[in-house]
Order: sequence, then structure tokens, then C-alpha cells
Amino acid sequence: MSDSLDCDDPIEEIAAYWLTQRDEGFSIVQKRDFERWCRADPRHAAAVARLDAACALLDKMPLLRAELLPVLDFPVKPRAIAPEKIVPVLRVVFAMAAALMLSAFGWWQWGRPLPTAQFYATSTGGYERVVLADGSAIELNANSDVRVDLLPNERRVALVKGEAHFTVAHDTTRPFIVSAHDVAVRAVGTAFNVRLASSAVEVLVTEGKVAVSDAAGSALGAGPANGERESRHGLPASAGSVILSANERAFIATAPASTPAAARAAVAPVFEKIAPEALREALSWQERKLVFAEKPLREVIAQFNRRNRMQLVLGDSTLAERPVGGTFAADNVEGFVRLLEGSGTITAERRDEMTVVLRAAR
Repeated sequence: MSDSLDCDDPIEEIAAYWLTQRDEGFSIVQKRDFERWCRADPRHAAAVARLDAACALLDKMPLLRAELLPVLDFPVKPRAIAPEKIVPVLRVVFAMAAALMLSAFGWWQWGRPLPTAQFYATSTGGYERVVLADGSAIELNANSDVRVDLLPNERRVALVKGEAHFTVAHDTTRPFIVSAHDVAVRAVGTAFNVRLASSAVEVLVTEGKVAVSDAAGSALGAGPANGERESRHGLPASAGSVILSANERAFIATAPASTPAAARAAVAPVFEKIAPEALREALSWQERKLVFAEKPLREVIAQFNRRNRMQLVLGDSTLAERPVGGTFAADNVEGFVRLLEGSGTITAERRDEMTVVLRAAR
């Protein structure tokens, strides 16, 4: 392997030359020529950025900078020479600065972790679509909250609250892992939905395959009828994981940390295949509409309540299982209530500005 200091890269040499000139103060003509050179090739701007970053890092490390300044400092009055004839010392300066940026960065960040996490949240009735730096997309349902960490060897998302749909950019070297309560969903390139309810985590796969496991590594139990243990499709093997394919759903019960392990293990996960219409209904929040096919009124109310500040309350238990079908605007609670009243079998009592109680008509 050749020494990096002996490499001959004219782009790096010219970038170092331009920075010496910039530190001395550009003339109008020099500034224009420098900007033209940076625009001429993406590699030019990248070389300048790398050297700039190395110098900026040195500025933040006073002790190390004091020791290295005699080596890395540019001459006070550099000779006016053509870029193609730059003296080798500038090449040495650039290489040393770049190497220093990589090696010293770990030292400088010891005890000073670089903030990599990003947070996204929606309010009641809100919706947000976020495209991450790796090309993956996250769609947040109402009243949802996620934390994103894009690390060199993996991509991690914590679903803190609510529901989110993930469309994962394919990258076999950096698995995409979503954690929700004690459940971990691992993917490489696929699309899936995760919903964190009060007593369960729901995982719904819309494209490809994902591996679902207990975050602590405990076995989840048997998978779907045709479910596969985590051993193929680019997903690492794990005894506690189950593969879910497109149009399959898992319900994994959750419990407080104080719940004994035996009690938590006693509640077996539920794995099932779902029909296309059920899949569309489950993801209808992405289209800002709700689609129901003979859904019990209690479940319809729950979906409206998750998306709106105005809350519907069942004041009559006899209405709970009444089937509801149709397509409704997710944010139009008043319109839905008027339709119920128009049926002649349900009355609505407006308790206050944000609460409507539904009862059977007498």
C-alpha cells in the first residue's frame, strides 16, 4: 500500500493552493476564478470542503492545534505560482490535514458524542412525510412521534408514540430497524407499517419482508402459517425472530416493565394474513380518508378519535357493534356525526366544543 503523502492528486493540490490564496484575501478576479473552478467539477468543491473541515476541526481543538500549527500553518506570504506547479508541501499539508481529521475526530469526540438523532412529531389531526438522508421515507400518522438515528452500520428508528409507515431504501450493509416498546422490526429494503397501541404493537407489511423480534431477543412464538424463521432474504438469523411477508400482520402484546417475564410470555403474538381491502383500510390515514367495510362503530370512533381533537364518545353500549361502511374524510368529524344523525337511529349530544356523545335514538 502506498503512503498517502506520496500520492499525486492535482485536484487536492489545487484545492490547497486556492485555500492559501483565500486566507491571504481574494481579489475580485481570484474570487470569481475560485468559484468557477469549484463549479467546474463536483470533485473540486468536495476537496475544498474536506480541507475546510479539517481546518475547522483544528480550530475546535486548541491543545492539539498548538502542537500542530508549526506543521500545518500556511506560509505568511505564499509564492504566486501557477496551480499546476504547486510545491509538494501543499500536498503534504492537505494529506496530513485530511488524515488528522479522521484520526483526531475520535479523540475529540470522546465524551462529546456527535448529535445524530433527529426527531419528528405530529399533533392530533396532523400528518407528515419525511424523506431521510439515506432515501428512506417515513409517514407519520396523527399524534405520532419518532426518533431517527442514521449510523454508519445501521439505521435505527424509535417509534415513541402513535403510528408510522416506513418505505426503506435498500442497503444491505445498513439494516433499517424500527423499535416500538419491546418489539424490533428489521428490514433491508421494503415497506411496512408500525402502530404502537396501549397494549400491543401492530406490524403490517405492505411490500417485501421484515423480521419481527422481541427487542430483548426472546422468542415471539410461531409465525404465520407460511412464516419463515429469520434465515433468508438478506436478514441475519435469530432464534427469536419471525419473517413477515407482504399482506401479513402481527399483533404483539406489550406490558409494563414491572410485569413478570412469565406473565408477558403467556400472551402469544397473533400472526395473520390480511385481505387487500383490509390493507387499504389500515393505511387509509395516508390518504387523509377513512375507509370502512362493515366495521363496528366502536372501532370507527377509535380511528376518528386518533386523528382529531374533537372526540366521539359512545353513550350507549348497544351501538358498539353496529356496522359502519363507507369512505369518510379523516378530519371531518362533524360530517360523520351528521351522517349518523341522518340515519334516524343515532342522536348526538354536544357536551362541549370538543366532545360529542352518541346515543341510540329513542
